[in-house]
Amino acid sequence: MRLAKLSTFIAGFAMASGVLLLAPGSAQAVPSFARQTGMACEACHTVFPELTPFGRRFKLNAYTIDNLPQVSGIASNKEQTLLLNQLPPLSFMFQMSYTSTKSAVPDTQAGTGSVPPDALAKNGQVLFPQQASLFYAGRIAPNLGAFVQMTYDGTSATFGWDNTDIRYASLASDKFLWGVSFNNNPTVQDPWNSTPAWQTPFDQRSATAPVPGAATALDGGLADAGVAGVSVYGWWNDSIYGEFGVYHSAPAASQALDSTNLDVVDGWSPYWRVAFEKQWDRNSWEVGAYGVTAKLFPGGGNALSGPTNKFEDWALDSQYQYIGDQHLFSVTATYIDEKQHWDAAFPAGATANPSDTLKTFRLGGQYYYQRKYGAALGYFSTTGGEDSVLYASGTPLNGFANNKPDSNGWVSELDWVPYQNTKIALQYTMYSKFNGASSNYDGANRNASDNNTLYLLGWLNF
Repeated sequence: MRLAKLSTFIAGFAMASGVLLLAPGSAQAVPSFARQTGMACEACHTVFPELTPFGRRFKLNAYTIDNLPQVSGIASNKEQTLLLNQLPPLSFMFQMSYTSTKSAVPDTQAGTGSVPPDALAKNGQVLFPQQASLFYAGRIAPNLGAFVQMTYDGTSATFGWDNTDIRYASLASDKFLWGVSFNNNPTVQDPWNSTPAWQTPFDQRSATAPVPGAATALDGGLADAGVAGVSVYGWWNDSIYGEFGVYHSAPAASQALDSTNLDVVDGWSPYWRVAFEKQWDRNSWEVGAYGVTAKLFPGGGNALSGPTNKFEDWALDSQYQYIGDQHLFSVTATYIDEKQHWDAAFPAGATANPSDTLKTFRLGGQYYYQRKYGAALGYFSTTGGEDSVLYASGTPLNGFANNKPDSNGWVSELDWVPYQNTKIALQYTMYSKFNGASSNYDGANRNASDNNTLYLLGWLNF
């Protein structure tokens, strides 16, 4: 039955990709790139953060295309030893937001001290900022460039490293480009917007609303655990892409890499990526696959030795773009399948099953008129096997009904982009199912629709 369902999905995915091929003719956008290249943001982006074909090429070339006066050095053999922009490629991002859920969430101190058991938190959260980021984005040296983000998080009131991609690239021939990427999140280095780190229209999400309680390692799980990796990639004939890399645990500098950490990588976790892109007229279409395998020590007071929990993820993705003078349209899709082997957690009683599965599917489309007025609609779904310990019930807000992680729903969005570096987005997320059920999913009479979220975002890049 499972193989039949998988075969049906693959066939449907291929058919959908074929339709996109025959169709008629997440922030990665920072002004320091525009200053370096001398080109407007629209050269690399439809509307930030979605990349155009030229933007993908710019990223694969290690962010080194420039049109600025340079400080350079040349050795006696005429080899370049230094190539720096006269002005450092720095940018700043500021996000402010308002978030309101259909029903207020429980007070975190409900039932303790003088707080009544049915107390609710204030609904309607204003974050100013939600995020504030400083970027170094551009050339470092010949063939070497970077996208480095440091972020202040208004939700946790902390400052730290965010999305980072440092890469070296070289042309082996007119048709073949190869490079090396050092990054801190699988898929943050990916040139398409169909993989989790930058997938539109799912890249702009509230920082304060409830979110489903289960996610795969590829879909942010490894990034949350704290990793660093290196990968080698090749891009042939502007069509065929391949990449292979490895990731290792890299906790914050203030933390020791010992039993106090959670989910510590045992050795190195391999990551792979293949993709094919076809460009014609004003259209481009990509279809690909990617995956990661990770063995993690649970940590959290347990020594970093002995059995590990193993996660095997593979995924399919696709992206179609039409970029016209007045109209821009894109569709992205991804499917992630994860096998979980609880060799450490099951003997310790932390799971009810020795192995589980988790699957995520997202499909979204967006349209812009004159790059100013936009609308987007997306569907998301996460499903998995029943596990009475991993997906326990009875916890207000965060509990799971039926001991399942199943969640699904829709996200809709309206965008106004008055300037190429300024966006105002109004988003509404609607849940049909949340943490296993549509009604009373947490055992405390909270329904999936109670987590429906209205989100207003202001986004400035300068």
